[in-house]
Amino acid sequence: MSQREKPIEIINPPNMLKAKVGGKLPPADKALIERAERAVDNLKVEFSDWLGEEVTRLELYLVEVRKTGLDGELGEMLFTTAHDLRGLGTTYEFPIITRMAGSLSKLIDTEEKRASAPMSLIEAHVGAIRAAVVQNVRDDADPIGKALAEELEKQVVVLVGDAA
Repeated sequence: MSQREKPIEIINPPNMLKAKVGGKLPPADKALIERAERAVDNLKVEFSDWLGEEVTRLELYLVEVRKTGLDGELGEMLFTTAHDLRGLGTTYEFPIITRMAGSLSKLIDTEEKRASAPMSLIEAHVGAIRAAVVQNVRDDADPIGKALAEELEKQVVVLVGDAA
C-alpha cells in the first residue's frame, strides 16, 4: 500500500427492523395474497367508471377556465386534476392517459406557465384524454394514440422546454 492510499473501512449498520420484529418475519400467507389479488381483480371493473369521472372533472374545469382564464383557483384545479390523471392512468390500465395528462401537467404546473399556455393546446390535451377513454386507446400499441401523445408532448416541449 502506498502512502497515499488509506485503508478502507466497511461499516455495516445494524438492522434495526430485524431487531424490532424479533429477527424473523412469518411466512407470507398465500391464501391472503390470493384473496387480495381477487379483490383487486374485482375492482378492475370499476376502473373505467373511476377514470371516466376524473376525465369529466377535467372537462368541467376546462369549461370554467375557458370563461375565466387559467389564473387563480380554477387553473390550479385544472392542473391538480391533470396531475391526478397522470398518476391514475396507468393504475387504471390506460398508460396513454398517463402520458397525455403528464404532458398537460407539465404545460400548466405553475402560475407562470398557465399565464402563457395556449388554450388551444390545453383543449387538445383534454380532448385527447377523453378520446382515449371513449375509443379505449390504452397504450402506445395504438398508432394514432401514440402519434397524438407524441405530438402533444412535442408541442409542450416547444413551449416550456424539456424540464419536467
